[in-house]
Amino acid sequence: MYRFLLTPRWWGINLFVVLAIPFCVFMGSWQLGRFEARVDSHQEAEREPSPDERKAVPLDELLPVDTKTSGRHATATGVYGEQFIVPGRELDGKRGDYVLTLLKTDGGRTLPVVRGWVAEGGRVPAAPAGEVSVTGALQASENAGTDGVHTAGGLPSGQLGMISAASLVNLVPDDVYDAWITLVEADHGLAAVPAASVEGSGLDLKAFQNLGYTGEWFVFAAFVLFMWFRLMRREVEAIRDR
Repeated sequence: MYRFLLTPRWWGINLFVVLAIPFCVFMGSWQLGRFEARVDSHQEAEREPSPDERKAVPLDELLPVDTKTSGRHATATGVYGEQFIVPGRELDGKRGDYVLTLLKTDGGRTLPVVRGWVAEGGRVPAAPAGEVSVTGALQASENAGTDGVHTAGGLPSGQLGMISAASLVNLVPDDVYDAWITLVEADHGLAAVPAASVEGSGLDLKAFQNLGYTGEWFVFAAFVLFMWFRLMRREVEAIRDR
């Protein structure tokens, strides 16, 4: 009665099932792995830093910025130069601006330094003169997907929509670090800007999308097996009827 399973038509159906189920299981496992990786990154970001991680170290020792060095305290020495306002940034639910000043380091490269936050319309204090040593939380360059960035253009002179080396390359002649720091203790008259979490380390919508896709792939695998069983039962019933 089951010899029909060896016909060319059923060979094709069987081959499809044999290939489709492992593929669905593999894709489901891969999506589950992505979700677990995001959970691990979130837990790592929420973990209290160790004593060694709390220590401030020279900037160059932490570059390039990655998930392990983002948020670490970095030190740099140099002279403040050109200053920009980064508009439309919120702090504690209030709208205001970041005060970004470029630090010409002793090594010759320029480091963007967020000296603090000021409410809209507030007075922006001048940067300290002479050589300074700064300590701040290391941050990766922003991109178009970062919260709060302004990418539409049209900002007045002296304002910057996104903190990144790419956005500064046409504004300053110096070699700019592909990173920036936010001061641990803001300059007088400014509020300190806390370090942002590493991009992709939170349990955001993308993380739960991965979890949803996991369920979908496993459902697909079960559906393929169910349909194969239904087709086989229908064929058996037709043979019995004949």
